[in-house]
Amino acid sequence: METTQRPLGALPLVPAGAFVLVWCSGYIAGPASVRAVGPFTALATRFVLAALVTALLARVLRGPLRIRGAALVRVGLVGLMMNAVVFGLIYVAFDAGMGATLGSLLHALSPVLTALLAGVLLGERLTRLQVVGFVLGVVGVVVVLGPDVDQAGGLLGIGFGLASLVGLSLGTLGQRWYHDPSAAGPAPDPLWAAAVQFAVCVPPLAVLALTLEGVHPVADPVAGVVSVVWLALVNSIVGLLLLGMLVRRGGAGASASLFFVCPPVTALLAWLTFGTTLDLREWLGILVAVVGVAVATGVGRRSGAPGSADPAPVRTP
Repeated sequence: METTQRPLGALPLVPAGAFVLVWCSGYIAGPASVRAVGPFTALATRFVLAALVTALLARVLRGPLRIRGAALVRVGLVGLMMNAVVFGLIYVAFDAGMGATLGSLLHALSPVLTALLAGVLLGERLTRLQVVGFVLGVVGVVVVLGPDVDQAGGLLGIGFGLASLVGLSLGTLGQRWYHDPSAAGPAPDPLWAAAVQFAVCVPPLAVLALTLEGVHPVADPVAGVVSVVWLALVNSIVGLLLLGMLVRRGGAGASASLFFVCPPVTALLAWLTFGTTLDLREWLGILVAVVGVAVATGVGRRSGAPGSADPAPVRTP
């Protein structure tokens, strides 16, 4: 079945606004947890807590787990990508020195890369504006980086950040295929799906934590506890469920178009919490990238308006 992707304005306002704040707060709590306990230790602890809480909620509200067979495998694979891979890579980038705003800016390119990947992998229509928007986004990131890449974690930090961007786009597309439309039975329950997705991330992240970080004293116990609990309860449970809701309501491109407001919001939060300031060049780069994402995702264009591009079709189960 094919439906038309809804424009940004068609998304429910409260969940959309809540998603932006929740998602952006992760770029603040993430670096804080990395400094306090290390990237993989923070993530393993985060997903243990998130899996336990979500499984308890699912059991009380929805009854026993009913996801079976191939559907369970698909749910788990998407969870590994959206949680372990995406956040594991960006947390390593944070550990290398990448700032919160640049991490948010890289992830803000996800809607455009999602559209490009959908065109290449799924045969969905790709417009010239989407390509132009992606180019502008890349130019904006380069301007923000400037000549001194060491301040962004060097080539190592930038490489891990870019890999996290690719993982986020692939995972966003994958969320639309939790349930095989040819299979009998209802789609997987979102609460149980989230619990499974959090749980499958714990073993690989725990192995990485023990192998690469070992057992070491916590640098800042208070910051570690506060940031990890926030990440587990707010970012993991609330954030990804909101994202899944928006993907199902408006398609991958429509929900991801919210990302264009995340870099300036993250920059504001980073200033309020860390005292991080940006110079004129960095703000200019953010502006160029934000405009690129907005152009590519059709923000500000009404469907059917003169001169507006037709929305790309989105296959839904």
